[in-house]
Amino acid sequence: MESTVTNQKHPRGLYVLFFTEMWERFSYYGMRAILLLYLIKSAADGALGLPEDTGGAIYGLYTSSVYLLTLPGGWIADNMLGQKKAILWGGIVIMIGHILLAVPGNNAIFFAGLCTVAIGTGLLKPNISSIVGNLYPEGGARRDAGFSIFYIGINLGSFLGMTVVGYLGEKVGWHYGFGAAAIAMFLGVVAFRLNSKHLAGLGEPPEVKGSPTFLYVVAGALVLMATLVLTGFLDAVELANVMGYVIVGITILYFAYIGLLDKSLSVVEKKRVGVLFIFFIGAALFWSGFEQAGSSLTIFADRHTDRIIGGWEMPASWFQTANAFFILVFSAPIGALWIYLNRKKINPYVPVKFGLGLIQMGFGFFIMYWAAQYAVEGIQVGLGWLVFTYLFHTLGELFLSPVGLSTYTKLAPKKYYSQMMGLWFVAASLGNLIAGLFSGNFSEDNVAEMPALFLQVCLFGVGFGILMILFYKPLKNWMGGIE
Repeated sequence: MESTVTNQKHPRGLYVLFFTEMWERFSYYGMRAILLLYLIKSAADGALGLPEDTGGAIYGLYTSSVYLLTLPGGWIADNMLGQKKAILWGGIVIMIGHILLAVPGNNAIFFAGLCTVAIGTGLLKPNISSIVGNLYPEGGARRDAGFSIFYIGINLGSFLGMTVVGYLGEKVGWHYGFGAAAIAMFLGVVAFRLNSKHLAGLGEPPEVKGSPTFLYVVAGALVLMATLVLTGFLDAVELANVMGYVIVGITILYFAYIGLLDKSLSVVEKKRVGVLFIFFIGAALFWSGFEQAGSSLTIFADRHTDRIIGGWEMPASWFQTANAFFILVFSAPIGALWIYLNRKKINPYVPVKFGLGLIQMGFGFFIMYWAAQYAVEGIQVGLGWLVFTYLFHTLGELFLSPVGLSTYTKLAPKKYYSQMMGLWFVAASLGNLIAGLFSGNFSEDNVAEMPALFLQVCLFGVGFGILMILFYKPLKNWMGGIE
């Protein structure tokens, strides 16, 4: 197979997954870039005109569900379809969801489209990352470099998606933007189907099928939540808060079962699961700040930033492209840096990289703390404040996310491989939900509170980052020799 070629080359299957993920991220991040604006802008702008707290809660519920559903998505691959079929069917479901979003004038169809996209993404997202890990059975720095290349595909897609969908949505019509996301996912499905031969022997269906009991529980929970909303028992904000407790509860129970109760795992494997739980907490905290990009930072861009360039007003959603642009600039050099440091035997341990990523995210919000001081005085700030915030967030992401994704593939017990990948994305789910709820505080009547809100995120990020660095030695020991 291609994965046995020299270390200077990567298997062709990596590029199949690269382009599939690129188009999927085009559709996801493109639509996400305009979602909150569509929810909270007025009906006169062709949008829904919801209050900030309701719009933020819906945004948080959607983005968190996208990642939370990776857990059953990983289970379906491990126990029923295999990773390759899960990717294909997930892409088809996502495409259908975006088509529903593109239908104008019907809010029920719009929200059904959001649910459909979330279900499809939950099926595709963990399994495409799992196959990337399987391409590098030897592990090591080369696998980290492979994930960094894969990350370029993610961010190339997100950059193009936010640029195209953001412009169409804000300047032409919201539903034109949603329609462009559907076309992108169609291209992703076609790319994967035509080139899946390069993934021969990877991600095949399991020989022994699992019991569908877990799926019945998940389906029942979704029906219950839908019933609570449709009957008026819970509104969007209340449901989002309940979901936060549900996600935390599910995560603790899942890690407790795998790490404490499953007697088939060795002591070393259980310690590794404990390390993954610590990384889960760090990742959830990181994403709760980082994912403000589509919520509070987009509100700040729309209302408190001078976006006029030569008489033309830049779409507020375009600020989100700064992250993808910086990823494209810095991803390959940082991936090469890890390989260079590894050769010199001075490559930072994973907990240190996690800590540095959290500290850089926190510093980005320290910049926003100062920018918000001007907003309180009614002054629109220049473009540079948000751009430099995204720069530090991007550097933090490159220290934490590709390495964390790779580490989960290394430390996960084999029998829980895709499910542990799902748990990695559940951390993003929790972070996205917090980001959505957090943005509900950014109403036009609450501008004076912005500096304190941004400073709060800064202190949490920097504080936990320092803890990760201080306790890197015991975490390293529990990893059982895996780096």
